[in-house]
Amino acid sequence: MYAIVRAGGRQEKVSVGDVLTIDKVKSGAQAGDTVELAPVLLVDGSTVTTDADALSKAVVKAEVMGAAKGPKIVIQKYKNKTGYKKRQGHRQPLTQIKITAIDA
Repeated sequence: MYAIVRAGGRQEKVSVGDVLTIDKVKSGAQAGDTVELAPVLLVDGSTVTTDADALSKAVVKAEVMGAAKGPKIVIQKYKNKTGYKKRQGHRQPLTQIKITAIDA
């Protein structure tokens, strides 16, 4: 059994036991907390569920394993002959989760 879930602005294929790194879930989520993800598609053997009413009852539960940061991205701006230059960095906050249950 696997499910396609909406997590952090993306869709991910998950099954029980998978470990994912997604965009930050909540500001207050600590390691060990449980979060619920919204399924978009549910596959159980040969049965494929895409109906919105049936999917509203389905729940994918995940356990927060911890926080992480993405790779460093350097943003540089430069204008020739004017003396203007600007340098800025960014690291995306991420959350690592482990899928614990898929309830149909």
